[in-house]
Amino acid sequence: MNVAFVTHFCPHYRVKTFEMLAQIHDVEYFFYSQGNEWYGQGIHGVRGGNFRHTYLPGFQLTRRTRVTPSLLTDLWRKDYDVFVKCINGRFALPATYLVARLRGIPFVLWTGIWMTLQTPFHRLAFPLTRWIYRHADAIAVYGEHVKRYLVEQGIQDDKIFVAAHAVDNSLYSRPVSPENKARLKTDLSVERRKVVLYLGRLEEIKGLDYLIRAFARLSFDGAILVLAGDGSLSESLMALAQQLGIRTNTRFAGYVSPEDAQVYYAVADVFVLPSVEEGSALVTYEAQACGCVLAVSDATGARCEHRRTGLVHPARDVDALAAHLRELEGDPALLARLRAATVARLDELTWDRSAEQQAGVYAAALAGDIGASG
Repeated sequence: MNVAFVTHFCPHYRVKTFEMLAQIHDVEYFFYSQGNEWYGQGIHGVRGGNFRHTYLPGFQLTRRTRVTPSLLTDLWRKDYDVFVKCINGRFALPATYLVARLRGIPFVLWTGIWMTLQTPFHRLAFPLTRWIYRHADAIAVYGEHVKRYLVEQGIQDDKIFVAAHAVDNSLYSRPVSPENKARLKTDLSVERRKVVLYLGRLEEIKGLDYLIRAFARLSFDGAILVLAGDGSLSESLMALAQQLGIRTNTRFAGYVSPEDAQVYYAVADVFVLPSVEEGSALVTYEAQACGCVLAVSDATGARCEHRRTGLVHPARDVDALAAHLRELEGDPALLARLRAATVARLDELTWDRSAEQQAGVYAAALAGDIGASG
């Protein structure tokens, strides 16, 4: 099967999945971005791998709209059996859908959006987005939570397929040497302290002000909050920690590369993601593979079952997050039980399985055996 896969760029965590898909089908990837979207971290850079791919030339029409005219000609001139397109791309999404319909080629939408976004642009564009949802030949989604959202929007259940995200469990679950852990603990001055870790962008949608306020309500001195990452809120979050009197118990580690992240996970006892809006939350998969227990908001879409593999609090609820942190840090038995349950489930999400699920969606769309579009 010849597949044209159109998406923004290849980040580090998708290289292996894209390679495995290319082993199953003849996939050509078209990347229309330079990796500097507002929701990403361009500092990580864009990647390639052992698969056919092109980073398309283009220009910024607006800060959030990149136009790549050659995408149209590439999709029109070459022979493909299926088009696959991720949910984003203000130019690339409608362009790919249009070419698919004009050429009569099955169109598969790939999405992790599980809530109706409320920015002015997203409210304005939602009728078009819903049209594409309803008229796609198949939809591959990150998890069951995304499927439930789409069904609530009136999308046919039988054309929505779960193709779960995955990370390199074998990489992140490898032991980190005691020397490397000791070195990082010394650098962060967290020796003999429990570590509550956040790793990611320091941006408003991550809900970090709620995390700092929650951590400030803890009544013991046995834990350190580590915020690893960079972003536009760095200075304001430092000021908030100072204002709340926890600056000495908070570490701002700055940017951490994907290659160095594992050591941070290895020294953490709890990984927190308090986002107010999140897609697939792959960072939580990485943390879980390293044995971290999760404390996440219900807006993250994380693979976390409350009181089975972590604790889930309502987004923006400082009291609930503080209670969960207090419980995890004060109850070693609970921490150990949740960690064991998390590690036991690692084999449920692997790159092999993710690629096979994706490839199955393409085959179903090509066969046309999943119900009529619309």
